[in-house]
Amino acid sequence: MGSPAFAVPTLKAIAAAGHEVACVYTQPPRAAGRGKGERRTAVHELAEALDLAVRHPASLRDAGEQAMFAGLEADVAVVAAYGLILPVPVLQAPRLGCVNVHASLLPRWRGAAPVQRAIEAGDAVTGVTIMRMEKGLDTGPMLIVREIATGV
Repeated sequence: MGSPAFAVPTLKAIAAAGHEVACVYTQPPRAAGRGKGERRTAVHELAEALDLAVRHPASLRDAGEQAMFAGLEADVAVVAAYGLILPVPVLQAPRLGCVNVHASLLPRWRGAAPVQRAIEAGDAVTGVTIMRMEKGLDTGPMLIVREIATGV
């Protein structure tokens, strides 16, 4: 479950490791460019190149969408900059839950644009936090944290 270029390496790594990907979830195509043609997300493009099933619901609040997700019977959902808040039925559907690849050193920068916020604040380091997802935004136990210098 991801949308922008930040999420592409995660999907590549999962596929390269030989894991079965039940379905890729991403944001719906959006109007973009001068012609306002629909542009798919970077994750959508990669998923199609890898011949993976793709879904792009505008919301996961609908009971039908939640049932479809649960019907995948996934072991785990990996989320990286997806862009939608996952409702509790979606968080609880995978057998082992959902993990989030978050582009910051939590808990300092939660929410959208964490890398930009770290740079704007003059942080010398930022990083990536892998965490189990819970009901709240960017809450849940941290599993792995990796730091990287910002160059600021």
